[in-house]
Amino acid sequence: MAPELRHLRYLLAVAEHGSFTRAAEELRISQPTLSQQVRQLERIVGVPLLDRTGRSVRLTDAGETYARHARRALRDLEAGRRAVQDVQDLSRGHLRLAATPTFSAYLVGPLVAALHDRHPGITLDLRELTQDRIESDLLADDLDLGIAFSGPHLPGVSATTLFTETLSLVTGDHDPGDGPPRPLPVRDLGERQLALLNGDFATRSHIDAHLAAHRVRPRVAVEANSVQALVEIVRRAPIATVLPDAVTHDHPHLRPVPLEPALPARTVTLLRRGSSYQSAAARAFTRLTQDLVRARGYPGAGQ
Repeated sequence: MAPELRHLRYLLAVAEHGSFTRAAEELRISQPTLSQQVRQLERIVGVPLLDRTGRSVRLTDAGETYARHARRALRDLEAGRRAVQDVQDLSRGHLRLAATPTFSAYLVGPLVAALHDRHPGITLDLRELTQDRIESDLLADDLDLGIAFSGPHLPGVSATTLFTETLSLVTGDHDPGDGPPRPLPVRDLGERQLALLNGDFATRSHIDAHLAAHRVRPRVAVEANSVQALVEIVRRAPIATVLPDAVTHDHPHLRPVPLEPALPARTVTLLRRGSSYQSAAARAFTRLTQDLVRARGYPGAGQ
């Protein structure tokens, strides 16, 4: 006798909750039924999968091994379901996309608009996550694609290069002067008040590492968790910030000032799980993203 899908789902629910009662509530079945079904699975497998002797229920060593295979099997079956339902003409479809936070300021909006314009039948689940979370969710098959930076990546994550992101000091257009601004030595940043993203952002770590390498201690007057907030602050106050150059393309009231030496460029990538089925929606979004970054003239696009 082979186990059925419900056996796998029931075992994983009990393992997740550490309780037959809470698992039964989530599954909307009675606790005796759940217990009977899990015991039936243990008889089929031939070993105890759950340790019921403690205050909470937990997987045995054999159960841990079996649960890993069960999760993988359920992921593969879900991918198969999506593959069967996938419509190649893109009249419908669904895409699960995540991006690290700074891309929400200049890239996500145009991409979503272009996707809706080309393929209005595709629905989108869009999330803003850290890069570590994007990669773990891709491997768990909770995402189809992620927009982040180049590696090192977790094993099993595949990356496609999109473009090179450069960063500059950014000021408001309070005193535009004549011609483009001259490069500013990095050491002079210690004399300026800055508004920067907070430490939750990879961009902040990138900035701090560059300043520390040149022995600059920044005067951080404002920390924010939003690029849009920084744009508004710099626009209205005599405070500078550091942002991707692409952000200033959409904000003519901002003035990028090149730093000398410049902040190291970063490679922007489109991430996916390397072994996963790629839906028509995901393939279409990949092509659309590559077309858009080329059309906008981002450095390194199309390489």
